[in-house]
Amino acid sequence: MPLTFYLVQAFNGITFGALLFLLASGFTLIFGLMRVVSLTHGAFYLLGGYIGLTALRPLGNFGLAVVAGALAIGLVGVLIERFLLRRVWGQPLAEALLTFGLAFILADAVLMIWGGDPRNVPIPRFLRGSVVAFGLFFPKFRLFTLLLGVGVALFLWWLLACTRVGRIIRAGVDDLEMVAALGINIRAVFTGVFCLGSMLAGLAGVVGGAFLSLYPGADAEILLLGLVVVILGGLGSLEGAVVGSLVVGLLDTFGKAFFPELSYFTIFGPMALVLALRPRGLFGRV
Repeated sequence: MPLTFYLVQAFNGITFGALLFLLASGFTLIFGLMRVVSLTHGAFYLLGGYIGLTALRPLGNFGLAVVAGALAIGLVGVLIERFLLRRVWGQPLAEALLTFGLAFILADAVLMIWGGDPRNVPIPRFLRGSVVAFGLFFPKFRLFTLLLGVGVALFLWWLLACTRVGRIIRAGVDDLEMVAALGINIRAVFTGVFCLGSMLAGLAGVVGGAFLSLYPGADAEILLLGLVVVILGGLGSLEGAVVGSLVVGLLDTFGKAFFPELSYFTIFGPMALVLALRPRGLFGRV
């Protein structure tokens, strides 16, 4: 096959990895840093996409639709964390069962409201078409997704590594009682983190609705890939989420191109190998 084929597939894999990072970064905050076993992330992605699609019609602006989807899912996340998850905090099995049930409820609500037909979030006019470079055509929207993923990664790195809030989050994960004894409302901080992680899932849903499409079952598919990214990269590691997203995006793209009948094996096979050699993931710290 010509070199151009590999370059195009690599570009597609990297940009798909950027979309996965938008989802997995929120998953890393909730599952990796806070140790909350939340399986609603895929449902948040799907619900956020449909809310963004619905908001796009009256607003007429893709950016505002993304904000609407992110804010709506952030609010849903706050309500779930405050009134449900907080009651079972620190009980992994109860958290998993609760959020698993909520994921089914949200998926059924989406099906009831928006129906079962696949839908696409319209791409804004200025992001349609392609950019030509080195004789190759690169879709503008995929480039936008890549830049958005880089921007979110830089923001999260700054938040966790360079701010007082980030230090409180890391300290609260390691020693909750010590942070509370200093007079810090760590529960409120964790609610804010859960809200941010949920907002990132909603944002990913709107972008993913334009990048891929929205349909019943997309929540389970994207949740599965998000879990692979977090487990492969390592719990609580932003760097791991970045690398894991790129690895899974490339494996998924090249796997479907070369071995479509073994597309799942090309993702889970390397994951199993990494976990056999490094049970905590590539960048796992805990």
